[in-house]
Amino acid sequence: MFQAKINVTLKKSVFDPQGKTVLDALHSLGFGEAEDVRVGKYFKMTLKAKDKAAAEKEVKAICDKLLINPVIEEYQFQLAPLESDQ
Repeated sequence: MFQAKINVTLKKSVFDPQGKTVLDALHSLGFGEAEDVRVGKYFKMTLKAKDKAAAEKEVKAICDKLLINPVIEEYQFQLAPLESDQ
């Protein structure tokens, strides 16, 4: 079994209105050092896969078919093996 941690963000070329709103709020609260904010999504899932290659293939398919809009979003993920309960 593997645990996948997936981060989805807008592509750098896509304007992020939520990020701009957060940045403006930070500045209004006195956090003037903040220069850029990008808002994204985070997913954590457990996969029953026979090996790391199979888990990577499965995560890529899940992201490409369901979790992201490939026109405006991109993703990165990390996989870690989980101890079995057996």
